[in-house]
Amino acid sequence: MIIDNEVKLDFKDVLIKPKRSNLCSRSQVDLERTFTFKHSPFIWKGIPVMVSNMDTTGTFEMAIAVHKHKLITCIHKHYTIEEWKSFRVMNSLNNIDPSIYNHIAVTSGSKEEDLEKLKLILSELPDIHFICLDVANGYTEHFVSFIARVRLLYPDKVIIAGSVATPEMTEELILKGADIVKVGIGPGSVCTTRKKTGVGYPQLSSIIECSDAAHGLNGHIICDGGCVCPGDFGKAFGSGGDFVMSGGMFSGHEESGGDLVETNGEKFKEFYGMSSSTAMDKHSGGVAKYRTSEGKKVLIPYKGPVETTILDILGGLRSTCTYVGADKLKHLSKRTTFIRVTQQLNEVYGKS
Repeated sequence: MIIDNEVKLDFKDVLIKPKRSNLCSRSQVDLERTFTFKHSPFIWKGIPVMVSNMDTTGTFEMAIAVHKHKLITCIHKHYTIEEWKSFRVMNSLNNIDPSIYNHIAVTSGSKEEDLEKLKLILSELPDIHFICLDVANGYTEHFVSFIARVRLLYPDKVIIAGSVATPEMTEELILKGADIVKVGIGPGSVCTTRKKTGVGYPQLSSIIECSDAAHGLNGHIICDGGCVCPGDFGKAFGSGGDFVMSGGMFSGHEESGGDLVETNGEKFKEFYGMSSSTAMDKHSGGVAKYRTSEGKKVLIPYKGPVETTILDILGGLRSTCTYVGADKLKHLSKRTTFIRVTQQLNEVYGKS
């Protein structure tokens, strides 16, 4: 047993210190970035905000909506091959810009049947460049070897892999074939892993440490989870995150998955963790006897189209950059100084 006494921080523990700026307007901030990758020859340009691969957020409808803003959607892994084919056909019939396939990731687990399904999807939609290999515990030897197998099969694809929360395993996944590592164990709003297992790592410190490890190997990371407001996206990018992924911020919308529920004249949408009993009942025939649910289900007040949320997030990011004098998003981490705080907001009139 070892105790690490070094202080580890979450988004709620810090604020970003404002700095002198030459910018006259938020409109001068460039949020687009161009990425090259360690293993894949593909070059990607866009705004590095990602919609999580949860079946309540990572939908085809969401992908079409966020693509207009050059964001990425990690499509959940429970769509059938037939649904993928229909998506391709409908995009063609509706004259959807083919560049949408540059902003979509196909999600896969690490079982043999997952790999076979991944092969079928990519054979039907070869223009998709991103593969998201997603498991709850990215520390297993099985997962590491699975990444290496997928890299051999798809040398040209950008492989996203995770989740992990420490620099050593970030390095391991990159060396085995991952271009981008998903970082975050337990920070999600409907994740109960920390409660059920006692395992986790404060997200801000995790991003700082894992990004340093990844960048030393010419790899990249995603801050996966923990953002509860637009300001957290600024903190995630400021701490070294290359991409920021969110589920909760994109839940409850017209384009989100989950049942629409009406109670006392108010509309809500379901939102649940992918390791919750709800998800396992829906996709796996229930919670296996050898495991426990590590997620919960909540009802999110219906938010309408996702467009408003996207503009709120991107507007907040531009303001963050303006406050610290970063004319480009890629410069934000170089302009960020965090200060530890005991209070984030003045909530005398409640939260908003």
